[in-house]
Amino acid sequence: MADRPVPVIEKRLMDVKLGELGTWLGGRDFTPNGLLSAVRRGHDRYYNKYINVKKGGIGGIAMVLVGYVALSYLWEYDHIKHDRWRKYH
Repeated sequence: MADRPVPVIEKRLMDVKLGELGTWLGGRDFTPNGLLSAVRRGHDRYYNKYINVKKGGIGGIAMVLVGYVALSYLWEYDHIKHDRWRKYH
């Protein structure tokens, strides 16, 4: 028995073809409540995949830490760039 086709609006972003992208974006909920629930779903998926596992390691925490370090470097890049060209003598 073949699976029934899934409507474009219910597909995940990685499953959407390029021609269906406009229809898929049109079906998204861009209200503040919709965006908040999308962030909450993303956090839940991340937590269940990397943090809340039986045999876990430090992978999930390390990813958050690396993301924080990269983001803080990007925020401070202008300051770091100016310090690089200073002469201290």
